[in-house]
Amino acid sequence: MKTPAEPVAPPLPGSRAAVLPLIGGPLCLNFTNTAHGRGTAEHTDNLVDYGALIAWSQHAQAIEPGEAERLLASAGRHRRAAEAVRRRAIELRERLHRCFLALARDAKPDPRDLEGINRELAAALPHARLAPEDGGFAWVWDDEPAFDRVLWPVVRSASQLLTAPELPRVKQCAGRGCSWLFLDTSKNGSRRWCEMEVCGSRAKARAYYARRKAEERER
Repeated sequence: MKTPAEPVAPPLPGSRAAVLPLIGGPLCLNFTNTAHGRGTAEHTDNLVDYGALIAWSQHAQAIEPGEAERLLASAGRHRRAAEAVRRRAIELRERLHRCFLALARDAKPDPRDLEGINRELAAALPHARLAPEDGGFAWVWDDEPAFDRVLWPVVRSASQLLTAPELPRVKQCAGRGCSWLFLDTSKNGSRRWCEMEVCGSRAKARAYYARRKAEERER
């Protein structure tokens, strides 16, 4: 287990990348949740710059603090290359979101999204290595200081979830205007909200208000 650490540099103002709740379960679902309110006036994208992408990756323990420091230092010298990776990250995130959302709705993902995910997987896998760990072996990444190394664990996580028996338990939050995804690990598969304290409470409040209005009209 990697040790959480404070982000090495803050992203641009307006981003919550370094503090977003990690409620999705698998890394790939938490990655899709770096945007909120897709298709609504409340749409928010927290990956506002490469620094935000690094901040989220460290927050989600996808990269080590030392890696984050090196990538940020290099990004300062190669801004265009870093920005190109941020755009790739957003494209991958939206492909993953559409793919998992389609599956959650018992539909088939768009082949173009699967093709895009496979391209990122093909770019990541040559950097994967087996290393001894606790009497066995674990997957690790090589030390190449590539800007896109933040995407490697995300797309590997997606490949693992897409081939896992738990895939049918991927759900979208039932909250109004919320586009967050999560893996429902409850025993009876009854989880509905990304966070009960947020979307669940808002839904209960709206239902209560609607009942009170209906009761008033009946009087």
